[in-house]
Amino acid sequence: MAYMIDRYPCEDSPRLGAMTLHPVAESVPRARRWFRKFIAPYAPACSVDDCTLMISELVTNAILHGRSDDTWLVRVEWFREGSSLRVEVHNPGFPADVRLRRPDADDAHGRGLLLVDSIAASWYAGPSRFGGTVVSFEMTDAWPA
Repeated sequence: MAYMIDRYPCEDSPRLGAMTLHPVAESVPRARRWFRKFIAPYAPACSVDDCTLMISELVTNAILHGRSDDTWLVRVEWFREGSSLRVEVHNPGFPADVRLRRPDADDAHGRGLLLVDSIAASWYAGPSRFGGTVVSFEMTDAWPA
């Protein structure tokens, strides 16, 4: 099974890295490990643990809710924009299906975006430039201005 990492973005790009993952459960811990490994050289001031938790939730949602008749992948990208870190997770699902839920205490699912909403400075869901859906989050003050 092939996976792809973009470790060496061009210098003029705000993108710090990207990974392409197969929509299988094993991709969730792989996304956490790779993000942790490839963000480390940039020494962000924000919590990498919080970021990996949110990436885990968004990749899980992408795998569970992304749909395509063709073979498809999940793409994760991370960017430095001024002093902020933005992470995007792309999948071929429908953007209108992404919504914040308020699950009951005994519900087994539905807390992923609630976690992202409570940790990130902001988050966004909408159409992906690759087609399908992008869900992203932003951590402000990730680096000195």
